Amino acid sequence: MILFVVAYLAGVLTIVSPCILPVLPFVFARAGQPFSTSILPMLLAKIVTFAGIASLAALGGNWAVQANAYGRYAAIAMLAVFGVTLLSTRAAAFVTGPFVELGNRLSRKAATGEKGSVGGSILLGVATGLLWAPCAGPVLGLVLTGAALNGANAQTTLLLVAYAAGAATSLALAVLAGARVFAAMKRFLGLGDRIRQSLGVAVLAGVGAIALGLDTGLLAQLSYASTAGVEQSILDRLRSGASPVGVASTRMTLAAKDTRQAVYRSDLPVEGQFPSLDGAVQWLNSKPLTSAELRGKVVLVDFWTYSCINCIRTIPYVRAWAEKYRDQGLVVIGVHAPEFAFEKQIGNVEKAVRDFKITYPVAIDNDFTIWRAFSNSYWPAHYFIDAEGQVRYTHFGEGDYEGSERVIQELLAEAAGKKKAEGDLVKPDVKGAEASPDLARLGSGETYIGYARAANFVSPQGVSANTSARYTVGKPGLNEWGLTGNWTVGAEEARLNEAGGGITYRFRARDLHLVLGAGAGGKPVPFQITIDGVAPGADHGADIDAAGKGTVTGTRLYQLVRQSGEARERTFEIRFLAPGAEAFVFTFG
Repeated sequence: MILFVVAYLAGVLTIVSPCILPVLPFVFARAGQPFSTSILPMLLAKIVTFAGIASLAALGGNWAVQANAYGRYAAIAMLAVFGVTLLSTRAAAFVTGPFVELGNRLSRKAATGEKGSVGGSILLGVATGLLWAPCAGPVLGLVLTGAALNGANAQTTLLLVAYAAGAATSLALAVLAGARVFAAMKRFLGLGDRIRQSLGVAVLAGVGAIALGLDTGLLAQLSYASTAGVEQSILDRLRSGASPVGVASTRMTLAAKDTRQAVYRSDLPVEGQFPSLDGAVQWLNSKPLTSAELRGKVVLVDFWTYSCINCIRTIPYVRAWAEKYRDQGLVVIGVHAPEFAFEKQIGNVEKAVRDFKITYPVAIDNDFTIWRAFSNSYWPAHYFIDAEGQVRYTHFGEGDYEGSERVIQELLAEAAGKKKAEGDLVKPDVKGAEASPDLARLGSGETYIGYARAANFVSPQGVSANTSARYTVGKPGLNEWGLTGNWTVGAEEARLNEAGGGITYRFRARDLHLVLGAGAGGKPVPFQITIDGVAPGADHGADIDAAGKGTVTGTRLYQLVRQSGEARERTFEIRFLAPGAEAFVFTFG
């Protein structure tokens, strides 16, 4: 609601923008004319024109983001130019000149028409809308930034309508007050310019956040398996401090039902209502599902992303639960929320779903709409919902599979109205990267390659962001790493420009994984790894052979090391035998 109020007030204030002044004398000429046939048609035409142009800009920015990773950069560049126009009046005049000229022509044409005519008023409203669109820099810039980050949606349209309504309000007041308002507005132009420039800085800051990947970067920092226990403890404490009135009233209702119906009720608390599942860009393995149609079913909602090692290790259990309890009334829904740009590509997600043998419904939540509806912050995250549409339990991160399955059994028993004897728990056959980590000996944490979140990079040349550069590396210490060869380091990944380049990492863990891609062309890239300078032998991972040879065939997580003996400190090195490889993030287990 606050955003809509701000948008409305911003629309009211935009009338003091200098580029609105050319059309205002024609607008004031409508003063004293009939409201229904002169002023109202002008205001409605102005609102429709402005909202139409701004909506096309928002949809265009969103299309560029969804098209591919490079489209994201095009949208960012567009928003950056828009922000510069807020800071510089010369830049604004250059960019908005064609719109202003068209608006002026229409205004003059409308002024020559029949006085008070509906047609002339509509034409004047169209002219005003054309002028208002480029003059609405701060608000339109922020709406476009939101569309690029979260996708153009109903909220985007409503914000534009709120803004247009505010602008129409100030315009209507100006028409009623006449030329005296026009003269008074000129005294505030300096203040308007300063506000405009300040908001221009805010728009550019938003653009910078998107360009650096900070929109999902902070969320990604929460995906460490080693912090899952701490996170769960904190959330449990927060739950205990939740609104006592709401929870108490819900529990009293359940108690009344127990007395009246004398059926089994679990003692799991009610944590909230089943949020909306609307907003997915596509559903796999199912038609789009809604929380309303799932009433009567026990639902497990699993937030995941396909290159996340913590998610990969939970998939065998989620898959087994879906198969075992399907006939008893359990519905499992995977919500795929991407961490990297390549995870937004639907074809990549479809392939991952096939590779992981996932048959339950998967909602592709590229715009994080469902993520926000659940107020989620974690990969993986499990929400357990009872047959009455109430969230009864949540678990974040890996582990405690036994406890989670007991929750499923409890909720199914409650839905059936009768406590059942607890059955055997699933024991999935896990292989490769799906195996649980060796936390007792884990001494290395998730390490990003892209400069936006990179840490412990020790190549002496330092990082040259988004520029081709040659790197070397000596002998890194524990949890330090470096590049060798010619690389271009981007915000999310490093891309190899010449064959023979590599990455060296000093780690301590049983397993070493690396998210790799074959680049824009998709041509397979062969590679070879060594551990302490020799072939891995029995310590090779699932995606290479004993000689350390493997091939990057798609953008996904590759298991490169699984130590057969004690997990000790080792030096890992990977060298690529062809250019084009992309490296995103190291994970360990």
